[in-house]
Amino acid sequence: MGVTRTPTNLTQGGKTKAGIGESTLRPDGTLKVTGEFAYSSDMWHEDMLWGFTLRSPHAHAEIRSIDTSEALAQAGVYAVLTYDDLPTEVKNYGLEIQDTPVLAHGRVRHHGEPVALVAADHPETARRAAAKIKVDYAELPVVHDEESATADGAPLLHPDRDDHHAAHVPHPNIVHRQPIVRGDADEAAKRADVIVSGEYVVGMQDQAFLGPESGLAVPAEDGGVDLYIATQWLHSDLRQIAPVLGLPEEKVRMTLSGVGGAFGGREDLSMQIHACLLALRTGKPVKIVYNRFESFFGHVHRHPAKLWYEHGATKDGKLTHMKCRIVLDGGAYASASPAVVGNASSLSVGPYVIDDVEIEAIALYTNNPPCGAMRGFGAVQACFAYESQMDKLAAKLGMDPVEFRQLNAMEQGTIMPTGQVVDSPAPVAELLRRVKAMPLPPEKQWESAGDAADVRALPGGLSNTTHGEGVVRGVGYAVGIKNVGFSEGFDDYSTARVRMEVVGGEPVATVHTAMAEVGQGGVTVHAQIARTELGVQQVTIHPADTQVGSAGSTSASRQTYVTGGAVKNACEAVREKVLERGRAKFGTYHPAWATAELLLEGGKVVTDGGEVLADLADVLGDEAIDLELEWRHRPTEPFDLRTGQGNGHVQYSFAAHRAVVEVDTELGLVKVIELACAQDVGKALNPLSVVGQIQGGTTQGLGLAVMEEIVVSKEAKVRNPSFTDYLIPTILDTPTIPVDVLELADEHAPYGLRGIGEAPTLSSTPAVLSAIRAATGLELPRVPVRPEHITGT
Repeated sequence: MGVTRTPTNLTQGGKTKAGIGESTLRPDGTLKVTGEFAYSSDMWHEDMLWGFTLRSPHAHAEIRSIDTSEALAQAGVYAVLTYDDLPTEVKNYGLEIQDTPVLAHGRVRHHGEPVALVAADHPETARRAAAKIKVDYAELPVVHDEESATADGAPLLHPDRDDHHAAHVPHPNIVHRQPIVRGDADEAAKRADVIVSGEYVVGMQDQAFLGPESGLAVPAEDGGVDLYIATQWLHSDLRQIAPVLGLPEEKVRMTLSGVGGAFGGREDLSMQIHACLLALRTGKPVKIVYNRFESFFGHVHRHPAKLWYEHGATKDGKLTHMKCRIVLDGGAYASASPAVVGNASSLSVGPYVIDDVEIEAIALYTNNPPCGAMRGFGAVQACFAYESQMDKLAAKLGMDPVEFRQLNAMEQGTIMPTGQVVDSPAPVAELLRRVKAMPLPPEKQWESAGDAADVRALPGGLSNTTHGEGVVRGVGYAVGIKNVGFSEGFDDYSTARVRMEVVGGEPVATVHTAMAEVGQGGVTVHAQIARTELGVQQVTIHPADTQVGSAGSTSASRQTYVTGGAVKNACEAVREKVLERGRAKFGTYHPAWATAELLLEGGKVVTDGGEVLADLADVLGDEAIDLELEWRHRPTEPFDLRTGQGNGHVQYSFAAHRAVVEVDTELGLVKVIELACAQDVGKALNPLSVVGQIQGGTTQGLGLAVMEEIVVSKEAKVRNPSFTDYLIPTILDTPTIPVDVLELADEHAPYGLRGIGEAPTLSSTPAVLSAIRAATGLELPRVPVRPEHITGT
């Protein structure tokens, strides 16, 4: 039992360090940059087997028969599983619509669909055995776009669908449709002095996380299984896995392993069920690690899109109306397509005031690769289109493109096309002002450098294709709007367990959540919150697992808001318990225990005036305080299926970019010199991490602008499933990214924060395209832009 101290022998308290608002370093940062961090693909078990997946070489085909005998006869093979070996009647899974087969049955619907599984004592043995499985396919006609998907007599991808969207879509090959109608766009168009329209195309982008899908399933003595996995949402995985295995959820114990990036690509299941099935069949631990080729088939991608837009404006620059139609290709299975449709439609107007709108967004079922969540989630595609339109309108009106945007910018109090009032700061015009005011980089740097000129600063880089001949500079701007958190009535909550106890004579807090740390820095922020709320220096972050309640997905820019809110809420409850215990123990020593506002600071209980009343170690004694609580943000509601009206989102975030590019107009090569960003973050809980997230999102938007695309043939075959042919920005492609952080608190959010991870991914892409257009005079309605689009060859 600790010694009870009276106020006469207490030491003075100090400020708790590394709390909210400080740039605390990530605990995993050094390990990651030195190569010592343990990712899921590094996991090992003494007697483990290796799993491998046989995938379809066809995009659409009937499966006539599967012969596994030769594979089973190979030495070292422990199991070969097909659809017929699944243990229960539950044979499909899915985030919202359970339409994705664990293993294909009857037919395959996309290139790379899993057909069979092998477990063997060596990964090469498993691969060779899978190659010996004989599958008799009969190819079927392919559905690859809207025309082929909705034509009379089109093959139906899911003819027996009975999901809740099926009743309101005009064709069974449409996953979901969301119209939004507000005002009268046709009547408003009559007031327009200028009308511009355009059709825009966004290619299929991959999340391209560096750590491939991987996990380790270990069978347990109680008949259950322990799964160590890299994922974005442990409890969503659990909800889908347990029914397929025929196990209660408490017998499927999941622990987060090291995640090498996600960006939405780990929100769906990949190898989780497969590893568990093989482990339970063989009675041995089974590890599955995808190689890069397989990873391209093992997760969903960003929806490619075709977008048609019409805008009108008066001669003084005020927007009159907007019409748009957005067609998203969801691929073979639903994944997150319904929610992406909701985002694309509700955010399609952009951060502008337009009273009269007519909007339609749909997602298709096709035989293309399945598409789902990716950073920006439907808002990226829309932002490229509406910002391209803003440049067109400004040019036609002879107005400065930034001033035109500012004239029409939304602000707090603006009514969205869905009827929702924006009830927190929306500093769109200010962000544009700030980004425009940043100093421009010097022009023709290669000339001023003389003999020291570095060709890497020119389009073409080390290929040495130019020394400045034919190189033209362009500057472009864009701004975007993104929702934060899950929307449309989803019960978006998180759970946190916080324990406070004395260890080695010092008060220590332990924070336990199921939040997936995928690189966003949540583990850092959770420790900062605990230090701020509990006044302790030592904070332990418990490994994420399913032994605590759900934290929801690490997506939608929601974790700092929602799980951070849950940690704050649990810490506040623990603090109240600490103070109750302190009053019971020491209340007679000082009247302030009963009358003053009490805080926990620097390991002490102090008054709001700074007077120390007790050491936390003495208040806690030998008995820990341990609480687990759920926390929810304000409720949202579904959009009306006819008008699209409804308070569908909990918060909005905004970012603006200015891109400076240099274009080799003869070869069509582009060098992005600078991508400046201004973003409102509400409150920067960790300023260093905030800037890192903004720069990372900006770089991903740059990739979509000029290089990243999964190329799919008309036969629905993926043509470039490797980092040889699917290009992502390297350090040589990444420009200087100056960041101006604005902090206008949202009173509805914990600490006034605003989710930040996705907004910079939106406006960076159209800013780059705007700059290329300024340099070339070309319309460029498609991303990524390719050299031949610039040269016309």
